[in-house]
Amino acid sequence: MTSVQHHKGRARQWIAAALGLLALAAPAASMAANAGDQLYERTLMTAADGRCRLFAPAISAALDAARAQARGATLRSGASEQQVQALEQRARAKADGAACNSPDLTTAATRVKKAFEGYAQMQTMTYPGDVASWKAERAVSATIPVWRLSQLSAFGADRLMFGLAGRAKAVTAVATFENGQRPYAARIIVRDTNRTQGPYIDPRGGRALSAKVAPRNASLVFTAETREEAPATLLPVGAKTGLAFRFPTAVADAMSELDPREAVTVEFAFPGRGDEMTRRAYVEVGDFAAGRAFLR
Repeated sequence: MTSVQHHKGRARQWIAAALGLLALAAPAASMAANAGDQLYERTLMTAADGRCRLFAPAISAALDAARAQARGATLRSGASEQQVQALEQRARAKADGAACNSPDLTTAATRVKKAFEGYAQMQTMTYPGDVASWKAERAVSATIPVWRLSQLSAFGADRLMFGLAGRAKAVTAVATFENGQRPYAARIIVRDTNRTQGPYIDPRGGRALSAKVAPRNASLVFTAETREEAPATLLPVGAKTGLAFRFPTAVADAMSELDPREAVTVEFAFPGRGDEMTRRAYVEVGDFAAGRAFLR
């Protein structure tokens, strides 16, 4: 395609981007087969916003959350990480080629603002996954720790609440154990994206999250920084007691880089005779990155 053709098509592309983003007035709606197109449009507008300061912070955050959600949908549709990165690079290059005072960009930005006005004011959002869901809550208490982004997981008779908690959005795991045992340590095991080329998903495992984790030698291991009695506001529904483990922020950064179809392992260590004993729970990555962006 010639540069002249690029120039003639620019207006249509900017308007198409704005029209595509209008669909996000109801962002919980199903992401159809055009997930790749939506990712391109939202990445393009996010990049343009970063360079030209097109939107107020609330609109920028809503747009970025929608971009992350479209990225997850594109990966779920079967695109590889390399293909997604190439698409994002094309979108950013297109945004870089438009002047900030371009009439086409101004028109697209106006439509994006209109589309996201309601979304930016939403206080809660649920992001369904293949197995589990993330629940995001923008409201925060100054005195009581509450979940900002959370997922419930059951492992045997035991239960886990995992996500971001409190004003600081600390990476937190709260576990309750049916037999009353108390782990002395907890670890989170996340695929190392710098040493792997994609997720490890065993098709024989079906919906089991344990079949969607990388081997230990291809993973990052994060140890909990603190261990304490869990506040009642962070316990799974119906639980009376539990332990809360807080992890480094780097866990959230690492999870945000993962494929939405994979899972991470939360491992609890108990004293045993000789070697330690462990119990493992699994958390679906899903739209963790989108939920995290929604909180911004």
